[in-house]
Amino acid sequence: MSVTPPPVRRWAALPMFVLAVALVAVAGSLSSASTGSQYIALAKPTFAPSPWLFGPVWTILYCLIAVAGWLAWSARGWTPALSVYTAQLLLNAAWMPLFFTADQYGLAFADICLLWLLIVANVVLFWPLHRAAALLLLPYLLWVTYAAALNLAIWQLN
Repeated sequence: MSVTPPPVRRWAALPMFVLAVALVAVAGSLSSASTGSQYIALAKPTFAPSPWLFGPVWTILYCLIAVAGWLAWSARGWTPALSVYTAQLLLNAAWMPLFFTADQYGLAFADICLLWLLIVANVVLFWPLHRAAALLLLPYLLWVTYAAALNLAIWQLN
């Protein structure tokens, strides 16, 4: 059974959570760095956002994700909830290469559906550990819901 880390160790771990999430963001950015024109050229549904919106939204979401993971860890140390957290980060990192680099819109949709399920599981598992951690994941869940609908529509249109 995990125990709550001491206060000094808790704060020292925050940069590690930020770094882990930043690595996910960098992996996604590198796989989509030269795909702006590719995204613009895709047939998209009417509800597709302007490409400039993705950067600011994901920056905010990645900050929330890092703090949520850190809060959950701070509450009880490493628990199964953090294993789910790690798995959802890996699925998050895999989506952009599938969608943009490999043009595998169907596989990307399968990935984002699994990601959505793991985010829901994370919210449920974080709730008893730290309610704020669970709540911080809700904007991420909403955006991934929207992104999944967008992914599905682009897959159908292209």
